Amino acid sequence: MRRSRKAINQMNVVPYIDVMLVLLVIFMVTAPLITGQVELPTMSSQASAPVQPLEVTLRPDGTFSLRNTASNVAPVRLSRAELVGRVQAALALRPDQPVVIAADRGARYEDVLGVLDLLKRNGVQKVGLLVRQAS
Repeated sequence: MRRSRKAINQMNVVPYIDVMLVLLVIFMVTAPLITGQVELPTMSSQASAPVQPLEVTLRPDGTFSLRNTASNVAPVRLSRAELVGRVQAALALRPDQPVVIAADRGARYEDVLGVLDLLKRNGVQKVGLLVRQAS
């Protein structure tokens, strides 16, 4: 008579444990022998200050003001055409300077996107939205 074969439903993990122990011993023996030096990045002695952005403020009535946060000059009210001209003039002096749009809570979303699009179409590369934490 033939015996029916029974399926093995258990996994033999002993060979895997043996391999892992051998690898552990190899790493423990070779780790102290490795004496390489790690090259860490260094900063130059002239630490660059963060670039202060130009802040375009949009009010609920649709008026704009521009403030250069790098200088302590009061914000100036501008029209759309004046805004683009002033921003382009400021970026001609410092091309890496970002521009942020600070919209009043009552300003329309379409107006904010309109200013963002206007600046992008006129060659301003770094444009973002200014967000203030709720207190």
